[in-house]
Amino acid sequence: MAPSPRSLSRRQFAATLGAGSVLLTARRSLAQDTAGDGAGVYRRSIVIDALANPGSMNVPWPPRGPLSERQREAIASSGITAINVTVSADTFEATTRTIALWQGEADRYPALLSVVRRHSDIAEAKKAGTLGLILGFQNTEMLERDLSRLDVFYRLGVRIIQLTYNDRNLLGDGCLEPGNAGLSAFGRQVVARMNALGIAVDLSHCGTQTTADGIAASTRPPLITHSGCREVYRHPRSKEDRELKAMADKGGVVGIYFMPFLGAGTGAPSVEMLMRQIDHALKVCGTDHVGIGSDLSTTPIDETPEYRQEAKAFVDARASRGISAPDETRPLFIPELNHSRRIEGVARGLQQRGHPAAVIEKIIGGNFHRAFKEIWTL
Repeated sequence: MAPSPRSLSRRQFAATLGAGSVLLTARRSLAQDTAGDGAGVYRRSIVIDALANPGSMNVPWPPRGPLSERQREAIASSGITAINVTVSADTFEATTRTIALWQGEADRYPALLSVVRRHSDIAEAKKAGTLGLILGFQNTEMLERDLSRLDVFYRLGVRIIQLTYNDRNLLGDGCLEPGNAGLSAFGRQVVARMNALGIAVDLSHCGTQTTADGIAASTRPPLITHSGCREVYRHPRSKEDRELKAMADKGGVVGIYFMPFLGAGTGAPSVEMLMRQIDHALKVCGTDHVGIGSDLSTTPIDETPEYRQEAKAFVDARASRGISAPDETRPLFIPELNHSRRIEGVARGLQQRGHPAAVIEKIIGGNFHRAFKEIWTL
């Protein structure tokens, strides 16, 4: 009988589950490290994915709930130090239930997961070999008009809040809202309270004016955890150069996503598209202000008939609500990086393009790690 995962380190747990395909991929990657392909940088770095999920992400297949063995296997083999995991929902009650779910999973699998409440917890996760969960929101509907709820969520462990999703809310306009009205008076109050508490201001899905207003209003480094460069591919989910530059000038970081919004076409996005986006972000923002926010699960996507059916239903439902962005009918992942050690693949790609190890370390986690230190009060 295999030992209980509660008594194993993350590395030991990965070895215990070594028969799985995810771990075979990890072993191939580790073997390639010795060939000098840049993956050694990955092993020694603090690796942060600024938007990811240990369970299902975007398309709710497999059905969401407690972590499966395959998902735990992917966590164990990923080599990722910490992720921004979305815990927001439409209501206060549903949001608190999601927070409890992930805190409960961390309690259930302490050798695999830990909850990040302070900056030092990220280094502790790297040392212990756990995946650090940074609890984050992608909308603020659950606040309603009650500013004090920010204090409640902070004490529950929330450390990143995106001001809007694609549509309009009480704080401002999202990137698909044609009004582009910018940050509201209540939105400015929320940003001020987030700054005071030490909650990161995330502007990823925000509209152009809300993004500009959020950057200007924040007294701490503003983040764009998962987006791209509109100059490379004109897409409403990506940011203009002026927004990226303004964010960088205030110490923030942009995480480049792995979405089909990276480049033109009808098929899946590619590694080359991703690298062009990263290179442009580096040119505009500088090497201290670019990271990764994949917008994916740590578990590879298995394109079963059930997944394809759920993916279509997912996009159709979003379209009916007016929140579906262009290109969402394309595959929502990069096939070449459809494995748990996808950010190791990013490190290798950057090395092949001639980026030095010090820059690669910043992009795959160092820049977000620095920004969190400046944002979080503990």
